[in-house]
Amino acid sequence: MRFLALLLAFTVSGCAATQPDTVLRGDPLDVMFLQMMLPHHQQGVDMVALAKDRAQNDELRTLAVAIERTQQTEADTMRNWLTSWGEPLTAPPDSHAGHGGMRESDPEEVARLSALRGAEFDQRLLNVMIAHQDDAVQMARWEAGSGANQEVKDLAGRIDSSRTAQIAMMRRFLEKT
Repeated sequence: MRFLALLLAFTVSGCAATQPDTVLRGDPLDVMFLQMMLPHHQQGVDMVALAKDRAQNDELRTLAVAIERTQQTEADTMRNWLTSWGEPLTAPPDSHAGHGGMRESDPEEVARLSALRGAEFDQRLLNVMIAHQDDAVQMARWEAGSGANQEVKDLAGRIDSSRTAQIAMMRRFLEKT
């Protein structure tokens, strides 16, 4: 009897030895979203980091720091989920091509940002980041509608909201230039 009570306690608490492997792995759509968003976030972080010593607009520099911190925190969360599910942080090359892949900003465009300073940098960064953040919004909306894991879907909702607000702010900055 004590054995059955102990077995029941382990089963109810989720510690049963016979848990299916699927409990430890992420849903394929959630995994795909996270694997696609990680490099996208890194590229965004790399671009806004340039604003520290190149941007002329103080508000843009402040927004850039906020974007950098937010995306680094989100990326840490995504890496932790993938790792805890036993999933690789990156997908094999072209594994998500059938889903449209995650668009990234043109690497040549990002490299051009490095050569700019002042008002010219501000305008180019704003244009590139508006497109970049819009790609994140589109992927987040896809995840929110198709994903299985509620925590990942919640993150997607936060990404949608924050990037939509950032895009609106960046458009206002552009209007002033």
